[in-house]
Amino acid sequence: MDANVTAYLMHYPQEVTFGEEDAATVFDRYHTPDFVMCNDGIHLDREKLLAHVRPARKRATSVRVEVHETVSSAERVAARYTLTADMATGKTIATEIYMFGQLSADGRLRRIDQVTRDVSPGR
Repeated sequence: MDANVTAYLMHYPQEVTFGEEDAATVFDRYHTPDFVMCNDGIHLDREKLLAHVRPARKRATSVRVEVHETVSSAERVAARYTLTADMATGKTIATEIYMFGQLSADGRLRRIDQVTRDVSPGR
């Protein structure tokens, strides 16, 4: 992935949700095998995240990312961005995300800690 967090935020959600490759293949391109995410206090490993992503491929009709700001170094990345998903039900879900990540030596993400806030229309 290297330290280009904006490219990751723009490409990964599209590839994992709507790409033709298997979700696990896409996931492994950007994350280490021991990857862990702590999202709003909930710890998710690779298998739990893939279990979450696979159904999203059927429920979401589009995903958009608006990157507000990023910071990166050789080993760390941080970002504030909004992820918006249009669902097959007609509902739109928008989430503001504050992400802090740790990179491995090969540039893939090893860990993400993030907090989120629902900013969906009508909230």
